[in-house]
Amino acid sequence: MDALALEAKGAKSESAGASAPPKPRPKPPQKAKRIVYFEVEILDIKTREKLLLLDKVEPTSTILDIKSLFHKSKSIYRSVTLLISEGKPLRDEDILQELPVGTTATFYFRDLGAQIAWGTVFLIECIGPLVIYLLFYFRLPLIYAPKYEFTASRHLVVHIACVCHSFHYGKRILETLFVHRFSHGTMPFRNIFKNCSYYWCSAAWMAYYINHPLYTPPYYGESQVKAALGIFLFCQLGSFSIHMALRNLKLSGCKTKKIPYPTKNPFTWIFALVSCPNYTYELGSWLGFTLMTQCVPVLFFTVVGFIQMTVWAKGKHRSYLKEFKQYPTLRSPILPFIL
Repeated sequence: MDALALEAKGAKSESAGASAPPKPRPKPPQKAKRIVYFEVEILDIKTREKLLLLDKVEPTSTILDIKSLFHKSKSIYRSVTLLISEGKPLRDEDILQELPVGTTATFYFRDLGAQIAWGTVFLIECIGPLVIYLLFYFRLPLIYAPKYEFTASRHLVVHIACVCHSFHYGKRILETLFVHRFSHGTMPFRNIFKNCSYYWCSAAWMAYYINHPLYTPPYYGESQVKAALGIFLFCQLGSFSIHMALRNLKLSGCKTKKIPYPTKNPFTWIFALVSCPNYTYELGSWLGFTLMTQCVPVLFFTVVGFIQMTVWAKGKHRSYLKEFKQYPTLRSPILPFIL
């Protein structure tokens, strides 16, 4: 009896063992992927002289990484650009293995010369007109006749114009410090003299006539000034709204470009019709200031600024169309349905 029970028990254990699935075999360890390193050669674009040979550069290195290695090896701290042959300059975020080069890559070095940060340029451009205009407004010595030194104009529009002009450039300074994110870090240092001479001289020219003791108010008087002031303030609010929308579109440190669209802010709804509404509002501000002061130098500054902003807006618009296939076709560069 006991023997039969043991035999039956053994048979059950054997059948259970036969039905149990076999244990999976352990997977063999995966072989580490072989990294193909690059050899990077940097030549002077003018003389074709070999400046540097970098060995075992990782394929995921960016152009910025290569520039950093170049700076360290050559003790060059000026801004430089790298090119493939005579082509377009490479961007800092371009990745080595994604460029049309072999494992032995040849880049060409171009020295961009002394550079200055765009933020600094904007500050210098804006601080100058702000200070220069106030010098004429307070009629400091050697500007007008001695009997007019430190006197105030009797026309209300002159004081309103000073407030508007100061507000405009004060706003631009604050936006430069706290709002703007510049896609291009620097510009050639020599360009600052050209930029500043335009803004500073224009400010002096218009301030001289607006604050002149013989200045006459606009033809339609107070009603014209009020209408112009409304246009100016409306466009200044619009300009600030667009700058904030563009800031929120791109996170700090992120270089991924996105299409700007209207937000809940009504001032941004113009994005439905215009690619660069910041220039549209800037133009409107200066048209309002021109109407307010009825001054030829202000009109000249507005026209020249409009021409330059149109060039910038068209370039930005073409860039949007080239980069985004789904870019809204209804938009114009700067003026809805016109330009």
